[in-house]
This record gives sequence, C-alpha cells and structure tokens, in this order.
Amino acid sequence: MSSRLTARRYAKALLQIGDKQGNVAQLQQELNKVTDAVAANADLSRLVASPLVLPTRKAQVFEAILATAQVSETLRHFFRVVAEAGRLNLLADIRRTFADQVDERAGIVEAKVTSAQPLSDAQAKALIASLGARTGKTIRLTWHQDGALLGGVKVQVGSTVLDASIQGQLRQLKTQLLSA
Repeated sequence: MSSRLTARRYAKALLQIGDKQGNVAQLQQELNKVTDAVAANADLSRLVASPLVLPTRKAQVFEAILATAQVSETLRHFFRVVAEAGRLNLLADIRRTFADQVDERAGIVEAKVTSAQPLSDAQAKALIASLGARTGKTIRLTWHQDGALLGGVKVQVGSTVLDASIQGQLRQLKTQLLSA
C-alpha cells in the first residue's frame, strides 16, 4: 500500500473521530502543533524517520512528549496507534491530508498562482472571485514567483491548470498558425 494512501486512511480516521467528538478544529490545531514541533527538532525528526527504533519505543517517546505538550487525549491515543503501527514517518503526509479533507468539507480549494510579478490586492481579489464563480468553492490563493514568465499568470486548481501566461498564449498562437 502506498504511503499516500496510508496517510489518507489515518487522516480520514482522525477526521471521523473529530466529527464524533465535535472537535475537528482543535485536533487540526494540535496536529499542526505536533508536526511543527517534530519538524523544528532535529532529534525528533530523526526518531520519526528512523527504521532502527522500534515502533513501541517511538510510541513511548511520543507519549511523553505529547503529555508535556498538553494535547488532547484523543490525539495522544491517535499518535500511539500511528507510532505502534510504525507509521510515524507519515506524520507530514497525515497532516497535509487531514488539512485537505477539512478544507474539502468546508468547500475550500487551493489555487496555486504563478506569475512573474506579485499580484496586487485588486488582482488577487478579482482572481479569487473569478475562480470562485468557476468552481463554486471558496478559493485560497498561494502565490509563487517565476522569473521565467514574461507576463501573465498560471493557475492550478486541483488537477486543472489555466495558463494565461504570455508563453502559453504564444504557444497557442503557434499551434493555430501551424494548423492553418
């Protein structure tokens, strides 16, 4: 089974537990806190990634850390299960998948925008409104600069890529001229 699929199953299980308890937002906050702490600490990162440390030992170490981090009993139990199954190395994937599932339920979709120059506030708002109307969802923009673009933007929403860059338009024009 792929690690992505495994992470998805753990994230789905945590989301279902959060739904039953009515504390999805709290669990997401705590999961982010723990994942950030692991990423910020080189020793914890090595522990999580190490195949040499027994899963039961990882579970014990995580239990001690989570007890001092003041996270809920639900998340502590979740991490115990994940650690004992030898899946702590999927922590970042579980976090990302959990956040994606929470966003999906809330009707939020991420749009990755690439442009040569930063977008103005007006441009960002217009793009959010246009994409929102097109998808019927709430849009969260993330922007990346690409100096190779001469102008325009490329937008990726899910698996759909909208290429409104000058290079994309020139490519389209070339194809039209060659086929004429």
